[in-house]
Amino acid sequence: MAFDSLSEKLQNVFRGLRGKGRLSEKDVTNALREVKLALLEADVNFKVVKGFINKVKERCVGDEVLGGLNPAQTVIKIVDEELTSLMGSEITEISYQPGQAITVIMMCGLQGAGKTTTTAKLAGKMKLKGKRPLLVACDVYRPAAIDQLKVNGEKQDVPVFSMGSDNSPVDIAKAAISHARSNNQNVVILDTAGRLHVDDDMMKELCDIKEAVEVHQTILVVDAMTGQDAVNVASSFNDQIGIDGVILTKLDGDTRGGAALSIRAVTGKPILYVGMGEKLSDLEAFHPDRMASRILGMGDMLTLIEKAQDSFDQEEAKKLSQKAFKKGSFDFNDYLASMSQMKKMGGIGSLLGMIPGMGLSSSQMDQVKDAIDDKKLAHTEAIIMSMTPEERENPKLITVQRKNRIARGAGLDIAEVNRFIKQFNESAKLMKKMPGLMKGRRHLGLGKMPFKI
Repeated sequence: MAFDSLSEKLQNVFRGLRGKGRLSEKDVTNALREVKLALLEADVNFKVVKGFINKVKERCVGDEVLGGLNPAQTVIKIVDEELTSLMGSEITEISYQPGQAITVIMMCGLQGAGKTTTTAKLAGKMKLKGKRPLLVACDVYRPAAIDQLKVNGEKQDVPVFSMGSDNSPVDIAKAAISHARSNNQNVVILDTAGRLHVDDDMMKELCDIKEAVEVHQTILVVDAMTGQDAVNVASSFNDQIGIDGVILTKLDGDTRGGAALSIRAVTGKPILYVGMGEKLSDLEAFHPDRMASRILGMGDMLTLIEKAQDSFDQEEAKKLSQKAFKKGSFDFNDYLASMSQMKKMGGIGSLLGMIPGMGLSSSQMDQVKDAIDDKKLAHTEAIIMSMTPEERENPKLITVQRKNRIARGAGLDIAEVNRFIKQFNESAKLMKKMPGLMKGRRHLGLGKMPFKI
């Protein structure tokens, strides 16, 4: 994920501070020099870094830190607060017109930033909130964009308005609003054309649309992997057409994350959402405080809980919990179901960084990913699917002869089957202990789990 390198460097700096006990002004200055270098290497805007370090230093070099009982923790708290402030302090929501009035949203951005896919993702989020969105294909220069929007709209169960590629974007936008009014849709999302770089033709077209129809929100989609260029693009769009917010895509990729830390400070415009994967569900509301916690390796339990609530198949989860907690049984079908649930949440690799105390270094994360990579998960699935229905329901039936047959059916070595079954048995033991653990929570007054298992 983005920030992996930055997070690792900052954690190393703070680890050094914790080992010192009381801090001198020199200790703080040296630590902040390392923080500054880490931010610059993460492609954070130079002026933003300079302002950030000055604010942190001003707060750190005082009695609150140097004379405090736990100075290292206080420094981390200050850095966390200033990082949050840098990214906007509070979550910013898209604003809608009151009542049933139609809200018109214009999506813009450069080609390749993931604008069309993000537009469909956004429509899906709005539908979950009870809105009735209409996607509008205004990119008349790239026929594939129209088809892509239609396919993704169908997947999200959101209607798509298109007039092909022979009409102007302005005429399409006007007709789409009339269509929405006639069909009781209260959000119109215009997917406009992108270019390879910022140019006059693109800006003129966007200005023409804004002059012809009342656009209530102009949202810019930028690729986080372009680093400082993403900030420059945001500045150009804001200066020339005016934007109301930004969606950062590909924040799950191999990116240094500087754009997320710079855009708000440079443009004054909030980050609304971040794209965390290719699936249409992989769009997260941007919480500055949670992102700061992730960067500092302090986890993000709230997002983890929300992911669980949004992604889990409640019926499947209910069946699994009833078997595990009431009957104390756990079979290969349950294991397969739990794998499916984990995939929906993005896999263990993407979740580890959200658990407090689990902020792993990049080398540790590589080891984890290697242990649970897609290939190995596919092998596990093949092993289970090579079992008979009776074997999947009753793991005790698995004998040496059956293991050999299963290995042949899965096309794998018997050693891999043995490793998996050993791993499964350990998981089953843990599941059998869960009812007791849950009773223990209630006995201790800890209440229920924050989400269903």
